[in-house]
Amino acid sequence: MPAFLNWLLRLLPTNPICMRLVQGGSRRPRHLLIRSCYLGLMIFVLLAAMLPLGAGQSVREIATRGAQIFTLISYLQVGLICLLTPIFMAGAISQEANPRTWDIMLTTPLGNLQIVLGNLFGRLFFVLALLFSTLPLFAVTQYFGGVPGESIFASYAIAGSSSLLVAAIAVTLSVNRTAGRRAVFWFYTAVVMYLFITYAGDLRLRELAPGAIREKLTTFFTPLNPFLALEVLLKSNIYVPHDMTGAGASWITRMWMSRPITTFCWLCVVLSGVLIAYSALQVRLIGSATGSIPWHRRLLGLGAQGAVERPARSVGHNPIAWRESAARGRTLAAIVARWGFVALGIGVGLTLIALYHFGGFDGQSAQQQLEQLQFAVVTVLGAEVVIIALVALNTSATAVTREREDGTLDLILATPIQPGAYLAGKLRGLIQYLLPLILVPTVTMLMLAVYVLAGGFGREVMLTNVPLEGTTQSLAEIPVVLPEGAITLPLVLIPFIAVCVMVGLHWSIKSKGTIGSVIAAVMVTGVLAGVLGLCGLAAGKEINVLGAVVTSLSPLNLVMAIVKPALMIPKSLTSNPETGRIALFVGAAVAAAGYGFGVYLMHTTMKRSFMMTVRRLAGTT
Repeated sequence: MPAFLNWLLRLLPTNPICMRLVQGGSRRPRHLLIRSCYLGLMIFVLLAAMLPLGAGQSVREIATRGAQIFTLISYLQVGLICLLTPIFMAGAISQEANPRTWDIMLTTPLGNLQIVLGNLFGRLFFVLALLFSTLPLFAVTQYFGGVPGESIFASYAIAGSSSLLVAAIAVTLSVNRTAGRRAVFWFYTAVVMYLFITYAGDLRLRELAPGAIREKLTTFFTPLNPFLALEVLLKSNIYVPHDMTGAGASWITRMWMSRPITTFCWLCVVLSGVLIAYSALQVRLIGSATGSIPWHRRLLGLGAQGAVERPARSVGHNPIAWRESAARGRTLAAIVARWGFVALGIGVGLTLIALYHFGGFDGQSAQQQLEQLQFAVVTVLGAEVVIIALVALNTSATAVTREREDGTLDLILATPIQPGAYLAGKLRGLIQYLLPLILVPTVTMLMLAVYVLAGGFGREVMLTNVPLEGTTQSLAEIPVVLPEGAITLPLVLIPFIAVCVMVGLHWSIKSKGTIGSVIAAVMVTGVLAGVLGLCGLAAGKEINVLGAVVTSLSPLNLVMAIVKPALMIPKSLTSNPETGRIALFVGAAVAAAGYGFGVYLMHTTMKRSFMMTVRRLAGTT
């Protein structure tokens, strides 16, 4: 036998994979039950529809009834095929992906196209067998008249094309190893939802034909749904193809709108061919790439799923810092939550500026809209600062207790690393991990500063008035948001978060479990922030200049002083607005130095007592 003919026969007729699937499926009781129920249901519906036929009816009435029977059976057949094809193809998704049958088949002499076509038509055989088993039933309707022969074959073409496309999609999912047993349900659901969505879209876009009373024209969705294509075939008195007369449309548009049945069949065949070709090209490439890192996981910095090896990483001079900054939160959920917060925070900041600029805030006057902008900015930035502080406390308070519970701390203590380097690495690594979160309020404040310095890009009211004491002027103008906040806010926020990290590390070392350390760290930090906040509120309203300095010690008070200075530091502004603004900057520098000194003292104290505390709690959980 010629080699080409042998290769051609092995594509389908003598394909060993196709023969294995057909022979194996033919012996399964479940497949026999499905085929029997399908054919039995079709016979029952046909007989039930034929009962109203009687001897006293005219030929016209019998032909009309025959057409109705054919319509009913055609809809039922396409519906059952669309429901049963995913069931028969579910094996291609789950059985060929989970047990890695593809990897075994790749070791055989079969070619790529033989493997793909064998899996495709080996399972599609049962669906096509169901279709041809009902051919005698459709032939019965020919005896009543009213049913053209080409309509029967057109309905079979629609059903067969639909099953071919669904089967090709299932095999493509299996070849790419993107499926599993859980994907079977979603595959089935996606098929059903697609049919409903396209049908609903077609109903929404239908319009009456010119000069017609009942006839409606085809839409863009018609060639995309087998039921819509079948409706054009069976209900030509109600749903007619768009003739595109006088529209000056291209041949693709005319083909799409005026010949939806042909377009649907060819669309299914072409898409199936593309999927088959893609699967044949990828089947061995994907097999050789087992264990490699997909592009989406590489983009997120994740390794290959289930891989036992990973590329080497640069850990720097302090491996503890690298472990906390780079190795923490490497799950997909943690990455999405972290960077989702960044994207959401910056997006909210841009939205607030856009709403104010285009007058989206409620209010009669520009001053009322300005006040709403200030209130929204204070609320958003305050919430972001609180969230960042809580995340810092949670991550630091569990940094050591988690290692104690899983035994990692014992391994780290067996290395030459000293307590000072260990604690410094924890601090630096956690700050690096939290840095994208800290940038969110900083970037928001920077955008507001640029907007204010640019004069609102044409917005009229970007200044607010404050009263003056001891001068000939009664009022002085200051920006609605102090632009120096873009510098003072990160100057205070970063050292404050460092203090939160050190407090969390302190209780993480001293506590036996993660829950106790988190609760203690949050309570201590809450008391510290509460005292600074209350003192800053009272001093800012009652003390001149020094009040602005004290207000800057708390990041929340600083946010409110930057956005609403006339409310937070009125005494410092009424004497001299420029002096009050400088006092805020000085207070931020003092706060940064104080928080930094506090971090240094805590690090020194924890370093001295680290070994004693760790040994005392060794072995406890």
